[in-house]
Amino acid sequence: MKRIFFTVSAVVIIVLSIEAQNASKGKIITESKGKGFYYESILKDVRAVEEKQSEKEPYKRFVMDQSGLDLPNNPSLYKTVWSNPTQSQGNTSTCWSFSTTSFYESEVLRQQGKKVEISEIYFVYCEYIEKARQFIEKRGNSAFPDGSEGNALARIMKMYGAVPDEAFTGLIDGRKFHSHSKMSEEMNAFLNSLKTSNAWNEEYALETIKSIMKHYLGVPPTEFKVEGKTYTPQTYLKDYLKINPDDYVEILSYKQEPYWQQVEYKVPDNWWHNKDYYNVPLDVFMSAVKQAAKAGFTLSIGGDVSESGFSRETNCAMIPDYDIPSANINEDARQFRFSNETTTDDHGMQLIGYLENYKGLGKDWYLIKDSSSGSRNVDQSNPNFGYYFFHEDYIKLKMMGFTVHKDAVKDILKKFQK
Repeated sequence: MKRIFFTVSAVVIIVLSIEAQNASKGKIITESKGKGFYYESILKDVRAVEEKQSEKEPYKRFVMDQSGLDLPNNPSLYKTVWSNPTQSQGNTSTCWSFSTTSFYESEVLRQQGKKVEISEIYFVYCEYIEKARQFIEKRGNSAFPDGSEGNALARIMKMYGAVPDEAFTGLIDGRKFHSHSKMSEEMNAFLNSLKTSNAWNEEYALETIKSIMKHYLGVPPTEFKVEGKTYTPQTYLKDYLKINPDDYVEILSYKQEPYWQQVEYKVPDNWWHNKDYYNVPLDVFMSAVKQAAKAGFTLSIGGDVSESGFSRETNCAMIPDYDIPSANINEDARQFRFSNETTTDDHGMQLIGYLENYKGLGKDWYLIKDSSSGSRNVDQSNPNFGYYFFHEDYIKLKMMGFTVHKDAVKDILKKFQK
């Protein structure tokens, strides 16, 4: 008995020793503003801000120290679904359109066998019109944010169709990167002036909004040619892309609303207060992510990307155990962070691949295609350029919802009351 007790004790000591060695460590890093893809490429092109010496002063952040870790930060390790090369959203809040447009491009290949490039900025243009329309209809009692949600594209496509990227890039005057800050500022100033003048003429107001966008984006085409045939935005959607917007659903998991019901996602970018989100328990949410990826679907996924375990050095997103141990990540931990706003609706991306049970450790990783500048802080020849690598714990704690084809989650949808 003594020998057995000693053996068990030794095993316990070894396990505790291994856990201690694997404990997450943090570090203070000093960063100089003016460095990175955003400053060196995007702002250099659009000149959206004036460079000031104060902007180049270094500042300090506390981040997870991922040096020395064996991380799966190479896209070649992942089983992937086709998507176009990553595109930059520039100096804009249009991740919702870039990520979900890329998602629909993958869907067109999956269903139709066609590789297409769809204009992200066309959806942005149309969404601004609808934001302005509601602002006018509600006499200013409606949000006019720069951002939106991924499921906005299904609504927009029903109303406005879609156009190829080459037919409407939204880049004029030789620009390489998008910049909407001044455009947004002018549109907001105009709409707010309507409150003062009480001149709620919808036709005049929308024409003014379009005029402002024309100055910065150009004018979307009403017809165009693809492979020698003329299309309108509606016929391009229906006859060429053959996308049915009603085939796509939004899966959500947050505890503040009842599970197994369709609910409103209460974040500012859901400015039209959409209540079609299918709210499911966290274990169902995580299972749906994995099963969809394994079945060859991609996801337009959104959540928070401002954590110390989100590294722009390795492009890996993890949850350090100094934040919360993996075993403790549950619905309450997730809701707690959403309620106290340490989890926010930051960013939309496309999940395009998975790596199961990496190194036999029982955890999965996911390949994330991204349009933001942070994913571009490596050389374009680097395989990491435009991609992130998400540990499953990061999705479990920080990613709030995703858009997917209904076939990928048909078993979930059956459980909802009509």
